[in-house]
Amino acid sequence: MNIDANVKRESPIEITCFRRLVQPVESSKEVIGMSTVEQNRIVEGTNVEVLPIAGRIGAEIRGVKLAGDLDGAQAAAIREALLKYKVIFFRGQNHLDDAEQESLAGLFGAPVAHPTVPIKQGTDYLLELNSAHGGRADSWHTDVSFVDAYPQASILRAVVVPESGGDTVWANTAAAYEHLPEHLRNFVDGLWAVHSNEYDYAAQKPSITEEAARYYKEVFTSTKYETEHPLVRVHPETGERTLLLGHFAKRIIGLSSADSANLLTLLQNHIIRLENTVRWRWAAGDVVIWDNRATQHYAVNDYGDQQRIVRRVTVDGDVPVSIDGRKSVTTIITPSQPAAASIEEAS
Repeated sequence: MNIDANVKRESPIEITCFRRLVQPVESSKEVIGMSTVEQNRIVEGTNVEVLPIAGRIGAEIRGVKLAGDLDGAQAAAIREALLKYKVIFFRGQNHLDDAEQESLAGLFGAPVAHPTVPIKQGTDYLLELNSAHGGRADSWHTDVSFVDAYPQASILRAVVVPESGGDTVWANTAAAYEHLPEHLRNFVDGLWAVHSNEYDYAAQKPSITEEAARYYKEVFTSTKYETEHPLVRVHPETGERTLLLGHFAKRIIGLSSADSANLLTLLQNHIIRLENTVRWRWAAGDVVIWDNRATQHYAVNDYGDQQRIVRRVTVDGDVPVSIDGRKSVTTIITPSQPAAASIEEAS
């Protein structure tokens, strides 16, 4: 990840046509065996079917076999749905392997590896989260928000899922901002917060194992990052205002520690209100893509010692811009001790 890169990379989809609105099929273009409602879910000129899930976030996409060589119309329809619904779900993508998942990510921009955690062996960018080795992301967060140009999108593929439990929940941070009381919106519009990967891990997860605590110290914080972000960023494609918080948000600049903690808690609780969320029950082969600039997510840790393996590729992002046009800045990049963990320990 290029921390200093302030110029947004345009993906092949962005260059062509994903500003195109998703249009329903015209009534004259009837599809045999489908109701009018079903036809209206089909994106014009494609076989892509978009089915909204929750009221403010999430849609399931059908009629697509994901790959790195999707045609332009399909790719544009998927991107348009991503921007509108923030997180999109694909069932039955069992044909994808690690290489194909990385190739798929290339449709959305430049894939990028995690800045501190080692990639899965044999891949270029892929991060494996294996519950058997502490890979349980059970805290609300936006991926890698402790750097300036954090990922614009994440692509997660389910490899092994528990028989019960192990769902993931996403929250729409644009809807959260929109539904703040006006006076609170006006107050937070000009505030900035420090995000860091060196946050209070034990306080977030009081029941962590010794192995997980060691992994966090030796691998996740092998390089310490601190970045100043606006609490409210302007989405570079939709123009929406989104709240930028999550567990990497350490403190609000200019406030006392007590006031900062109270305001962070108030805003975070507003983001994760049920009305702003969607929950997904995984099956092996599912793929989920989310707009990391407009969401937070939480992996529910309710499956005990059952195994859960998911693999993630992220797409390089742009530096957030505040309402008044200022850009986020990384203020600290400090290597500590080298990561000595094996690939299995880091998954």
